[in-house]
Amino acid sequence: MKLNINSEIAYTHLITRKKQTIIAALGVTVGIGIFIFMISLVVGFNRYSDEALFKAEPHLRIYQDDTLSRPLIKQIKPNYTTIIINPKIANLSNTLVNPEKIIADLKKQDDIVTVTPQVSVNIFYNNGISQINGVSSGVNILEANAMFDIQSTMLAGNVRNLMSTPNGILIGVGIAEKLNIQLHDNINITSSIGVVKMMKVEGIFKTSNSNIDLTKSYINLAISQQLMKKSSSYLTDILVNIEDPNDAPKFSKQLQNSTIYKVEDWQSANEQSMSNKKTRQVMFGSISLAILLVAAFGIYNIINMTIKEKLNDIAILKATGFSGKDVINIFLKESLIMGIIGTSFGLLMATGLIKLVSGIYIGGDREYFPIGYETPIFIIGAILGVLITLGAGYFPAIGAAKIDPIEIFRK
Repeated sequence: MKLNINSEIAYTHLITRKKQTIIAALGVTVGIGIFIFMISLVVGFNRYSDEALFKAEPHLRIYQDDTLSRPLIKQIKPNYTTIIINPKIANLSNTLVNPEKIIADLKKQDDIVTVTPQVSVNIFYNNGISQINGVSSGVNILEANAMFDIQSTMLAGNVRNLMSTPNGILIGVGIAEKLNIQLHDNINITSSIGVVKMMKVEGIFKTSNSNIDLTKSYINLAISQQLMKKSSSYLTDILVNIEDPNDAPKFSKQLQNSTIYKVEDWQSANEQSMSNKKTRQVMFGSISLAILLVAAFGIYNIINMTIKEKLNDIAILKATGFSGKDVINIFLKESLIMGIIGTSFGLLMATGLIKLVSGIYIGGDREYFPIGYETPIFIIGAILGVLITLGAGYFPAIGAAKIDPIEIFRK
């Protein structure tokens, strides 16, 4: 019975102080709405940057790393220093030994989605007197397309055309514009060791990275090996994609223990990008939490003011048999009601903001603002809204529960 009376008292307090109730609920609305919007914005930006990155880079890369020459005489005594003058790169070749076995072993692992070989070739793109320095990836085009989704970036042509054209090439839009090259035109390429090939442009792609568009191309694996004057077993890289890209550092350590070659995860290869991502997360997260705390203090102040104004009422309640727990229950219910109302409108506010911003045209390959409805974030926002408002109401409610009615009556 008391529970119903407690609810009626809490409801009466809220109704008789409509202005304060609305202000407190609005504070929660703004806090939760901005929190969900900001976090969704960060998630959208990070997802967009990762998707753009993965159109050019794998989750893991296995390659022969350059090493400095070592002293011929090892350090024998602690006070003996071995000196080597002008250390130089020691390895004579960057090719992988027995890459077929490495690829076969990788494909047997459950968490690995795609494995593809690559020959990376530094080349010059030539058209008349115009020349651009760049890099070409010799690949099995179907495997590379499965890994990088190259077809989704194509402005002209089709990646499958590379299969039927041995001397075909897919070039970035920057190269095409710089050299005035169109689809099906011929282009001369010269490797770093002076091998020249006449290639037929079978596709033009555009990524979100202008530097890649101005330097990158894809060719058949056999042509890349010919450009380096190597045999059909010559490979410079093995590219690996896994189910969860965030697990790349863990996989990198596991694979490193089973191979003599360098295993590099995409996070290590893109430290600046990862730094920017963490900066966005901390910055937006801090702003969002600050807004939530402001809303919590608003509820705290309103509940505290209500308690001070209702000291006589609280004293009468305690004198007529209401316990301290009942008093806490009353004010917690007030906080909960304000929290639920504010959180509900906050979810609606976040939905409206996301819908509005997602329709803003920003150009580029993404076209529209990279933000969407993230269900887990909405759930987290709703839970936080209720918990924070309950916490804001709990502390003044504890103080109200300790009020001595005799002291109040004496005053």
